[in-house]
Amino acid sequence: MGETNTVRVSALDGHYLPGHYGIEAQGVTITEVRELVLWQLAVWPDTVQSAFAVAGSPTGLSNMPANCRAVSNGSESILRIEPLKFWVHGATLETPDAGQAVVLDISHSRTQLRVSGPDACKLLNGYLPLDLREHAFPVGSVASSAFHHVGVTLWRSELGYELFLPRGFALSLWELLQESALQYGLTVE
Repeated sequence: MGETNTVRVSALDGHYLPGHYGIEAQGVTITEVRELVLWQLAVWPDTVQSAFAVAGSPTGLSNMPANCRAVSNGSESILRIEPLKFWVHGATLETPDAGQAVVLDISHSRTQLRVSGPDACKLLNGYLPLDLREHAFPVGSVASSAFHHVGVTLWRSELGYELFLPRGFALSLWELLQESALQYGLTVE
């Protein structure tokens, strides 16, 4: 038997062209975060604390995030996307005891786009029914929302707005974002 090709192909390949587009202003920068490492950890009410140790161990993070919040050490992060569901970003999880939690590698099922710049909030508010102002959605906030009738997850990291798109819808949502960002001046990195 031959070896399996494990190279990940981006859902945006052939459509993601770095450069500057639209007006001269530098209003929005969009970056695809390639080689995404994203694990989902689902727990039960009585195993939240012990299961969090499974998530925190490979990241070195010891503070459990509140619901719809994230904690980060710069390279790895833990996002609490629901009261009993965590996403571990940037680190691989070990399989916990079956009675403690369930883990699933969802790295290949999502496309991550980082949206930043002075007009990033305006661009995203054209599609997401969320209050993204600083006092309502500060750094560390996480929300599940709908983008053009597609369920997405948004996390505000130190680097910008991290948008996790389902792989099957990534191209169509990318095209909408790109077209709308032209009015602000779009840099694709």
